[in-house]
Amino acid sequence: MIRTREGIVTGILSEREGVQEIRVKTEGGDSKALVYVDMTGCVREGDRVLLNTTAQHLGLGTGGYHFVIANLDSTSGDLSGPGHIMKLRYTPLQVKCFAAEEQQSRYHHLITGFKGLRGRPVVSIPLHSMLAPFCAVVKKSWPTVKIGYIMTDGAALPIAFSRTVDRLKKKGLLDVTITSGNAFGGDMETVNFYTGIIAATLAAKCDLVVVGMGPGIAGTSTAYGFSGVEQGYIIDGINTLGGLPVAVVRISFADGRTRHRGISHHSLTVLKEIAKTRAYVPLPRLEGPKMDYIQRQVSDNGIGKKHTIVFNSGEKVFQAMEDFGLRTTTMGRGPEEDRDFFLSVGAAAKALEELIL
Repeated sequence: MIRTREGIVTGILSEREGVQEIRVKTEGGDSKALVYVDMTGCVREGDRVLLNTTAQHLGLGTGGYHFVIANLDSTSGDLSGPGHIMKLRYTPLQVKCFAAEEQQSRYHHLITGFKGLRGRPVVSIPLHSMLAPFCAVVKKSWPTVKIGYIMTDGAALPIAFSRTVDRLKKKGLLDVTITSGNAFGGDMETVNFYTGIIAATLAAKCDLVVVGMGPGIAGTSTAYGFSGVEQGYIIDGINTLGGLPVAVVRISFADGRTRHRGISHHSLTVLKEIAKTRAYVPLPRLEGPKMDYIQRQVSDNGIGKKHTIVFNSGEKVFQAMEDFGLRTTTMGRGPEEDRDFFLSVGAAAKALEELIL
């Protein structure tokens, strides 16, 4: 079951592509809510809306938002444009998309004619918070690079929920977005991340492709119960397509949870157990005891034998973020509080410079 309540729109707080942020008055008082305009249409001040209040009621990490299910003062909507692929399939909110690989698509012949990536590097990120610093470092070194981001359905499904994507596109740090699986709202839609990679490469003609979930990774403090296991499937998928999977690793010495110390158990599980094929794994050069700790983790888990490990300096990430005015945080921590997390992203971007440039 979901928790639903009616509300009255009392103000439009902001609007960006695909989403309105509004203020609503409900029986519980004033709250913020999000409107995905491709699903429900826009709302205006004074409209009555039906809200999904479940996440806020449970105190989950959605930024304190309700979500508009329907505008009760505008209950009729019509389809527009081509396409017949459904996302959020067989739910009351299933939405029609025009997938790049559909027979009616002008890209269909490109995707059916795909012959392989021929060793092209494709980047896999386990956390959405890595996208901005990664793009910043790459664009700093290679300003003309065309970067495509494939958002999977491992976390948030509407790409409009991501303020990061909105900022990166406005700053020219991200060129093309593709939403795969049940994620929706990108510049292009695909049925899965395999065709997402092919579409980014052949249809959008991206120089570099990054694959990863949107905001909101799920975890349960269990070995396999986290949505980031998808990185293992993505590594294998990139290899299947003939590419070179570059796996960004989650590292922190600021996180108080033992399982996330050094190389997070998320990354260790993916590289040791979930991924069945070899990945190119850049790691940051850290100081003294931290470096020893990471090297022990690599050795003890057999990651060095299974994957290609390279150590790089990730220092460029801090200047790149400053130059582009990015204020990225991970788990509420910025570069000052969680330096090693950002160094790991910087080390991966540095590896891309050496592989591509």
